Amino acid sequence: MDMNEIKEIFFQECEEQLAELESGLLKMNDGDRDPETVNAVFRAVHSIKGGAGAFGLDDLVAFAHVFETTLDCVRSNKLEPTHEVLKVMLRAADVLADLTNAARDGGSVDGARSAGLVRELEALANGEAPPAVAPVVAASAPAPVAAAPTDDSGFQPIPFSFDAFDDEPALPRFAITFKPRRDLYSKGNDAALLLRDLSRLGEMSIHCDMDALPLLDEMDPEEAYFSWNIELSTDKGEDAIRTVFEFAEWDCDLEVKAQAEAVAPTGEEPPMVPVPFDLSLLDEGGASETNAPDGDAGAAVAAAETASNVMRLAGAAARQEKKETAAAAPAAAAAAAAANAAQNAAAGQTIRVDLDRVDRLINLVGELVINQAMLSQSVIENDANGTSTINMGLEELQQLTREIQDSVMAIRAQPVKPVFQRMSRIVREVADMVGKQIRLITEGENTEVDKTVIDKLAEPLTHMIRNAVDHGIETPEKRVAAGKNPEGTVKLTAKHRSGRIVIELVDDGAGINRERVRQKAIDNDLIAADANLSDEEIDNLIFMPGFSTADKISDISGRGVGMDVVKRSIQALGGRISISSKPGHGSTFTMSLPLTLAVLDGMVVTVAGQTLVVPLTAIVETLQPEAQNIHSFGSNQRLISIRNSFCPLVDVGRILNFRGTQANPVEGVALLVESEGGGQRALMVDAIQGQRQVVIKSLEANYTHVPGIAAATILGDGRVALILDVDAVVAASRGQSLKPEMSLAVAG
Repeated sequence: MDMNEIKEIFFQECEEQLAELESGLLKMNDGDRDPETVNAVFRAVHSIKGGAGAFGLDDLVAFAHVFETTLDCVRSNKLEPTHEVLKVMLRAADVLADLTNAARDGGSVDGARSAGLVRELEALANGEAPPAVAPVVAASAPAPVAAAPTDDSGFQPIPFSFDAFDDEPALPRFAITFKPRRDLYSKGNDAALLLRDLSRLGEMSIHCDMDALPLLDEMDPEEAYFSWNIELSTDKGEDAIRTVFEFAEWDCDLEVKAQAEAVAPTGEEPPMVPVPFDLSLLDEGGASETNAPDGDAGAAVAAAETASNVMRLAGAAARQEKKETAAAAPAAAAAAAAANAAQNAAAGQTIRVDLDRVDRLINLVGELVINQAMLSQSVIENDANGTSTINMGLEELQQLTREIQDSVMAIRAQPVKPVFQRMSRIVREVADMVGKQIRLITEGENTEVDKTVIDKLAEPLTHMIRNAVDHGIETPEKRVAAGKNPEGTVKLTAKHRSGRIVIELVDDGAGINRERVRQKAIDNDLIAADANLSDEEIDNLIFMPGFSTADKISDISGRGVGMDVVKRSIQALGGRISISSKPGHGSTFTMSLPLTLAVLDGMVVTVAGQTLVVPLTAIVETLQPEAQNIHSFGSNQRLISIRNSFCPLVDVGRILNFRGTQANPVEGVALLVESEGGGQRALMVDAIQGQRQVVIKSLEANYTHVPGIAAATILGDGRVALILDVDAVVAASRGQSLKPEMSLAVAG
């Protein structure tokens, strides 16, 4: 693995840490004072800072260090996390994300903004108001350790001397206890290197505690048995000491105490405990006496190196001994293996997989489904009885294929939480720009949906959030005058419903001013002045290209492209959107999207000689119409009586222009469907061929958009079948055109 791959992994982990940071800060802003929440926020910034230091990302390290210091004040109860404090920290989290993106993509960040936040964070940490001018503090931030001159052995000599104690004032003295855990070594850290860095801070004496070291046959090569008691005289302060251990802080027991009196070493206690080990064993890879660092502290570091080599050699010996005794004790070895397996299972292991590999796997599974359907169709056509062994085997293959497909689709399932968290920042930024007080509430963040849907969901949600903040929520003054809380609320929820994901955006603003919307549409020549539109149709005018109610163009709105983008994005995802608005009380935007863009369960039907697939999630029931249940309504409308209620009957063949005259309902089959915002309709088809699981193929990507058709698929006999857009057909039955450019409502 090269450095670029390691760096890419770091930035992927940064995304997770930034999401954890914002999630924790929002919980704290809602009143959560759980210490674990505070610690999680602190660890997120600390981890980003540590990784950035390893790659020399100085700007990111400097800002993260100041941010971390302020969070540490909250963690130690020196700073109360009030709403004002958390408002600063949320903005700091935004800047930290910008710095991370700039480090990854090579962009730049507004220096004045980041410097201003540094001053605010420092002021909060000092318990005072933010100063007018303050430089960015980066001196104490860790940086990559510069390589010192080395000799032929590869070891770096450490200059060390006790001469500083002759006539100089005594330096502050610290007592340090350092005990590694087994995770420290498994993550690539080395106690000897940490002690080397520590010795550079000043004069140091060290004592290695080996009391926990077991006998050779009882030793675990991966365990940590040594600890060190260190006395250090330095003027760098406790922060500098802890900075040495910052990469290992979570994998060791570290205690740093300032001594009551700063005194020079007496020399009464040896700076190290001699290690009873023959150094000649280290000739091939360890340090010899001639290349060890000079001075007592150098000897102490050499002792640590020796201890590390002891562990490595002892571990090798222990492994060899385990091999020799494995034959004599197979039960013990099996028990140890079972214990390790149980421990690994409990840890919940995960791996990172390139998304392209998952996409290729899904495409192959889709082809497997198609070929399995073709094979089944061929066998059925040649086996009239359907009782052959091959037929039975194909049924098992079909079940296995379905399980494989479900498992692969589950790999792509992702919670919508990352997209929802991005909306928090947009709400904060737009609210600050327009001078409004707005709070975002999210629910159902763990609702899972296909990764492809999530990736394409961010753009329409962004436009809708900006629209709600800019147009939907009133200013604090207007809200108070209307008897409302000056702080507006935007609620974003996600949930599963009927095999789809439904996302609702609700605001408690003024609602849609339908008179103003209608007049704006007339002024922009989007509708005729004498057009007779219902409230629903007026609300849907905001989705038309070029429509905007803004009086002037600003950085936020006014160009009439935002909600048009929402319409096209949702339509491209095979979804639909509806609006419900109550003047004076707010608006609700409801998006209904497919859980996946790869497969669906459908009912294969025949209409005027054409084969169509109706999504099974839209079908409530199927029925055979009888003549006495069919009733005419108006010139060309018909109703069907179902259990003492009437439902409009929709001729699919006539809507899609497959035939010029209406078919006889008694000769066909009715599919009772339920659409978003359209109620129930009975779709009339000629016949039902059966239920199939089909692989979705995009018509727009391979051909062009076809009104009333959502996508296409390949059937078992090799024919191409069109997947019906139920909502578009239902909308057309209410008098709306199927042509996209004339449609006032969005149909997936």
